[in-house]
Amino acid sequence: MPARNTLTLGTDKALYVGEIPATGWHCHAAPVLLMGLSGRFALHWGLGQMETCHSALVAAGVEHLFDPRSETVALVYLEPDSREARSLLGPFRQRGGVVLDVAIPVAARSAMEGYLRNFDLSALLHCPCDDEGPLLDARVARSLHALRHPQEGRLARAGLAAGVQLSASRFNHLFRAEMGVSLRSYRVWSQVRLAMAGLAVSPRLTDAALHGEFSDSAHFSRMFRQTFGMTPSSVLKPLKEVTLLA
Repeated sequence: MPARNTLTLGTDKALYVGEIPATGWHCHAAPVLLMGLSGRFALHWGLGQMETCHSALVAAGVEHLFDPRSETVALVYLEPDSREARSLLGPFRQRGGVVLDVAIPVAARSAMEGYLRNFDLSALLHCPCDDEGPLLDARVARSLHALRHPQEGRLARAGLAAGVQLSASRFNHLFRAEMGVSLRSYRVWSQVRLAMAGLAVSPRLTDAALHGEFSDSAHFSRMFRQTFGMTPSSVLKPLKEVTLLA
């Protein structure tokens, strides 16, 4: 399966297919499915833990280092409130936030591409992801809408908390308990995701930074590297296609 370097962004999922450099240590506010499409990759996490594998699920907020070893990879990111992400909370708790070799072997190229393109995790994963996980607290769900639609007016923590009739400290506690990451971490994640969506309109990283409401391209670069362990130019400039799904 040759590298195509494509990015697909859905409402609650995202898919990158292609080649990327080895990352530095990083963590992000969404669980990710890592798949080696042409061979095994190396994953480092925790206190000196490292494995080579064909696939892995990494929970939101888990610091890790991903070395593709020059293989073609597929990275599937799930918004923490998505049905699939909620259904994986149990396996993540049982395995300490990292589940290895969870995906079916890469066989027929057309079938694998179809599963990835349609985000068909029930066909991709050995572990079940159709089970209903715990429902997300309605107050947190309301705040997520505000964070993902900054054009409606960007709200600070106090404003988000007031919108659901909680104190700022209580809202912080509730958000972390429900999402597995802090409000600040998720805000950065949503901005980076919004910036990447801007690439569908303009391939310029400076325009993407503005689309994500970063103060400038340097700020976007810092937050992207903190989120993914890579510079935006190393992974976004080689993109051949960016697709936004309704």
